[in-house]
Amino acid sequence: MIYGIMQPYFLPYVGYFSLIEYADRFIFFDTPQYISHGWVNRNRVLKQDGGYTYITVPVKKAVRSAGIKEMRIDNSLRWKEKIYGQLTAYKRRAPRYNDTVEFLHHVLDAKEYDFLAQLNADSIISICHKIGIECVYDTFSAMNLEIDKVHAPDEWALNMVKALGGDTYVNSPGGKAFFDPAKYERAGIRLQFLQSNLKPYIQRIGHFEPALSIVDVMMFCREDEIRDMVKDYAFV
Repeated sequence: MIYGIMQPYFLPYVGYFSLIEYADRFIFFDTPQYISHGWVNRNRVLKQDGGYTYITVPVKKAVRSAGIKEMRIDNSLRWKEKIYGQLTAYKRRAPRYNDTVEFLHHVLDAKEYDFLAQLNADSIISICHKIGIECVYDTFSAMNLEIDKVHAPDEWALNMVKALGGDTYVNSPGGKAFFDPAKYERAGIRLQFLQSNLKPYIQRIGHFEPALSIVDVMMFCREDEIRDMVKDYAFV
């Protein structure tokens, strides 16, 4: 069985969904330490002048060692309204603006989320359903999975896949330098790195800004086109 394991990101780019589509089972890895200025509480979208800006979910202060699953959303701030306001930059240029904003209202306003990880996982699953890809998933903190002691960062995935009886682990190429392929080979687990081809689409800004949030793709592309993008990848 092929496993994909990633932290639950906020409205991630298309390559994240490629991992979900390829894996037989996907695990939201929600126990690592939360790092600010990463992809867990923010992502990139276009702004009015054609560059990019960040849409962000504010989080409450926590101890430095707090895990992702412990991070609480600061709902005292009008963060959803701010995001919807930022997305008006698409109103005159994106053919699927109304549909995308309506979908985001359905997802983000479904309930008053307290925990960031739950918001992110629910949003990702909803997007998978919308674009028509299967998402068979677990959340690591809820699995009560007993794994071998971890001595290095690349052993989290290794030990999870071993404990689950999997034979393949797939990751994005951005983390390739952190992995020791020999460890996986000794354990009888195939290690793969999946690179999304990020085929350009028309953003109506005179150039192409790659690897923006899936929200940007949804603004310009139909579900079948997004599905084709998700399935357009290679192994490196």
